[in-house]
Amino acid sequence: MGGTNTRLALYEVADGRLRAVEQAVYPSRNFAALEEIVRLFLSERKIAPNGAAFGVAGPVRDGRCEVTKLPWTVDARKLAVVADLRSAGLINDLEANAYGITELAETDLVMVNPGAPGARGNAAIISAGTGLGEAGMYWDGTVRRPFATEGGHASFSPADAVQAELLVFLLRSHEHVSWDIVLSGPGLCEIYRFLRETGRGAESDRLRSELAGGDPAAVITRAALEGREALCVQTLDLFVSLYGSEAGNLALKVMATGGVYVGGGIAPRIREKLSGPLFMRAFTAKGRMTSLLADIPVCVILNDKTALLGAGRYAFLHSAP
Repeated sequence: MGGTNTRLALYEVADGRLRAVEQAVYPSRNFAALEEIVRLFLSERKIAPNGAAFGVAGPVRDGRCEVTKLPWTVDARKLAVVADLRSAGLINDLEANAYGITELAETDLVMVNPGAPGARGNAAIISAGTGLGEAGMYWDGTVRRPFATEGGHASFSPADAVQAELLVFLLRSHEHVSWDIVLSGPGLCEIYRFLRETGRGAESDRLRSELAGGDPAAVITRAALEGREALCVQTLDLFVSLYGSEAGNLALKVMATGGVYVGGGIAPRIREKLSGPLFMRAFTAKGRMTSLLADIPVCVILNDKTALLGAGRYAFLHSAP
């Protein structure tokens, strides 16, 4: 469940793997609460699940979450009542993504950096979309155990003079400039506005018209990938560098020697840019930790149902027999 869409699915389990039986997508802002969506999903399909879990965009404490991008309070106890269960799982959406990695096939991943042969240990996932999410996976010697963070809301830290100027620019309109404000769909638009208003490029009439008539982040990304608007190319290049920088920060904080996964809605659309030199150059630019980071495998998640799979896997692992 995110600020844009809520995805629900019913899974069957065979040989420890999930198989989707029913799936649906609902615009989150069309509903007053997650319970409404769950009730609708179940009633339309006459479903009686024997376990349930929900990945939500925000910090989960004591089975409750004040959703970051929506005016919702999600409560696991209320969800259990709606689903007619003794209990329901409630986890952060990036923690759900981390659980979902186990369910992915090789074709769901694109390698950005192969890392050192036989790399193992903790892992991390970072996902930019409507906002920025981060999670870790602790290696216990046998399996990785996901855990949530709210690292996306940590303070943005510039790595060079241009990024420092970006921070000053954003402080004019934001009391606190977090990585979430920079690395997200809205963040891409903020970067574009910064570059345009500081005279680093001109906005063509065609681009101005496209921005007025469509999703600005999608317009900027498309124009950049087509290489037809220099200002958009600069915007995406800076975005990719920032993405690499914060992915490297996360890798250091959780000692993610086992790998870093780049997820979310933006990464698959710009995977060619993420596979280029900008991302890994920023990822490894950490002084004496450069060689450590160069040995970490990095890959992009292409499967947009990873968090949904992860919520299903969490439900399977934690449902009462």
